[in-house]
Amino acid sequence: MSQTIQRLRPVLHERGRSRSSHYLDIQQGLFTRPVLIGLRAVGWPSREVEAINAARIAGKSDEEIRALVVKLEGARKMAYRQPSLGGS
Repeated sequence: MSQTIQRLRPVLHERGRSRSSHYLDIQQGLFTRPVLIGLRAVGWPSREVEAINAARIAGKSDEEIRALVVKLEGARKMAYRQPSLGGS
């Protein structure tokens, strides 16, 4: 499955939020933290942006959004975990 990483400007456009509001949402746990894609470049997996937008459209509460953010960030860690090299 292919997944794209969106830079800040497209994410803000898709969300209809300002830069300061977007980063405030991240601080408050209402949006996923960015992934580092370069020395000074970050982005967000498109599926995460879509999932959070869909939850907002569905009328989910802030607490439900926070739970979704935790789930998305946890899935991110599990999906990209390095396989162990030990052979037992």
